[in-house]
Amino acid sequence: MTKPFSWSELRAQWTLLSYYQRFEGLVALALTLVIGLVILVALFRLTFSVVTGLLLGVLNPLDHGVFQSVFGEILTLLIALEFNHTLQYVVKREQSIIQTKVVLLIALLAVARKIVILDLNAADAGQLLALAAITLALGAAYWLMRERDDRYVVDAKQRIE
Repeated sequence: MTKPFSWSELRAQWTLLSYYQRFEGLVALALTLVIGLVILVALFRLTFSVVTGLLLGVLNPLDHGVFQSVFGEILTLLIALEFNHTLQYVVKREQSIIQTKVVLLIALLAVARKIVILDLNAADAGQLLALAAITLALGAAYWLMRERDDRYVVDAKQRIE
């Protein structure tokens, strides 16, 4: 279980950081604030358009195109939220860099979003093959990194015992 975030601890650690680490933290904080604002605006626009569309009868939730569009926007928000969450690790000094496994998972979410919004009637075989190859490559890279990390954890446990 992680302990709650404390601004006082962050200020105390600030004096121990190098100039680059401070710069990195400030950039991550600025990006977190900007992405948070973008997420709020996008959430408001999505909620407003869905609610007004449903109430006015303009939006048919059973229409495949509407379904793709709405869920594409929802997945975009989830991708932004996950990216913002990873930046918060840098701000809180829990990690000094963005973790590669998390970036791979965000990329997999982006590919899943692309597949959801893709019009299969208009897509050619090359696009589908490219999406399949990207998904396979990202999945393999994630699996390899997970295997490496799991092996490291097992080795560490064996050293402790």
